[in-house]
Amino acid sequence: MSALPSVAVVILNWNGKGFLEKFLPSVCRSTYGNLELYLADNASTDDSVAYVQAHFPQVKIIQNPSNNGFAGGYNEALQHVQADIYVLLNQDVEVEQGWIEPVVALMEEDRQLAACQPKLRAYHQPDEFEYAGAAGGWMDILGYTFCRGRILYTTEKDNGQYDDVQDIFWATGAALFIRAACFHEVGGFDADFFAHMEEVDLCWRLQRAGYRIAYCPDALVFHVGGGSLPQGNPRKLYLNFRNNLMMLWKNLHPADRWIVLFQRVFLDVLAGAKSLAAGKPKDMTAIIRAYRDYARWRRKYDLRQDQLPWKKLLDMKGVFHGIMIWRYYFLGRKKFAELEPVKTRKKRA
Repeated sequence: MSALPSVAVVILNWNGKGFLEKFLPSVCRSTYGNLELYLADNASTDDSVAYVQAHFPQVKIIQNPSNNGFAGGYNEALQHVQADIYVLLNQDVEVEQGWIEPVVALMEEDRQLAACQPKLRAYHQPDEFEYAGAAGGWMDILGYTFCRGRILYTTEKDNGQYDDVQDIFWATGAALFIRAACFHEVGGFDADFFAHMEEVDLCWRLQRAGYRIAYCPDALVFHVGGGSLPQGNPRKLYLNFRNNLMMLWKNLHPADRWIVLFQRVFLDVLAGAKSLAAGKPKDMTAIIRAYRDYARWRRKYDLRQDQLPWKKLLDMKGVFHGIMIWRYYFLGRKKFAELEPVKTRKKRA
């Protein structure tokens, strides 16, 4: 029998002592046979590093010199980690024993499988899927992201409806299994993103490079969510809008880029107007700032640095061949199965 692939669980931490006290013990009880644990600290100002050193000596410490967010923080930390598979795990995640083994087994079955995620359920509503990843990430034709088990802010209860292994478009950054070689091959995370959607951008680039992304239902973790920026925070809204635009410009096939972005501008203007009408001027300001900074980024971004092959979005796995927000808001389809994704639609008798 061949040796188990080496796995490194790397928890990115920023002032997260409370989360580490609560959730690190479950990670340390992991049963995988070839495992190392790391805490990558993003220049915390609390005593979380000292706490881990005192109570969990088996966890190796990587101290980043500054806080460069999720994307830059992991890029920096992973330079100091040697493993076949990285597991990038949020500090606010509780894991079950045996959560690593089924994902690694799935990845070992197919070397083209570059990244994978477990099932994510909500820590505070443990029978429901969790916002950040649920049962695997998808994207629609306009670049709107959603999950099996979570569309916009509507989450489903887990009744076993997504207990199948399936190719997905993106795997959640809250519990991301990724081959180290593939991570570095495509350049890791884009540090310009700082936080939010960097894992979607990474998975898109992996698909462009010819790899696959998958969801493994036999592994289960529980995620608190909103540990750094809660839902409804204008800063979170700004990052989501700005980073989505950057991601689309970088990865859309040149033949599709302008038509998709034109439609997105129209819909984002509507979103800003809706925020203003709802008495949320800070949200509208966040959207305006996102477009301003996206334009600044565009001026300095050199497309020639990206040597990955272009692929049409509709040719990729985990893409819904329609407009998700239209189905959600105007047709009232709040669940993934109701969207009728082309790739998974069952034939009617």
